[in-house]
Amino acid sequence: MTHLFVTASGTDIGKTVISEILIRQLIANGKKIAALKPVLSGLEGVPLEETDSGRMLLAMGADVSEDAIAAITPWRFDPPLSPDMAAKRAGITMQLDSLIDFCLAPEDQDYVLVEGAGGVLVPINEAATMADWMGALKAKTDLRVVLVVGSYLGTISHTLTALESLNARGLTPAVIVISTSEVNPVPVEETVEVMARFAGVVPIAIVPRLGEAEAPDLTRYVD
Repeated sequence: MTHLFVTASGTDIGKTVISEILIRQLIANGKKIAALKPVLSGLEGVPLEETDSGRMLLAMGADVSEDAIAAITPWRFDPPLSPDMAAKRAGITMQLDSLIDFCLAPEDQDYVLVEGAGGVLVPINEAATMADWMGALKAKTDLRVVLVVGSYLGTISHTLTALESLNARGLTPAVIVISTSEVNPVPVEETVEVMARFAGVVPIAIVPRLGEAEAPDLTRYVD
């Protein structure tokens, strides 16, 4: 069983879009997959179907309900804040061991897709970050990291910073996916060319904004 961890160079980059695409493509390939969004903030006022968890359930072909969302997202917070800040306001502390145990719970699957919250180094409590979560999960599973980035002005620095942080922890991504931004200062292919000079062996894929039908086969990078 392969675990996929979808992370990003920042927040609101497009993790859920890429997670949805991966889920649908893997299912289309006949794979059994469990999709998890363990931590989610910013729920206040958002219809269930439009939350990250709701969208992942829809990609799975599942019904969206409070119970269904609770089953894949046990740590849910109303304020649109980083996980540690949102949890603190709720009077709880997320424990790394609990997050890992939740990600290990699915059985009899080909893939378990875990979507993180925020970027690579977003704190989850006073001592641990998303990268620590990924590292602890990698120690227990066959983990493939999917790094989602944008194509906005500044993305090259943000991408390479996230990549260097992951590489330093032995979490080199299986693929960098550019979820194209609303505004692109240069053609996306030019951004890829620059990123590729520093990305080493990590492949880079482009997913057109709001163009899932035009998305490449991302499963080839995580097989």
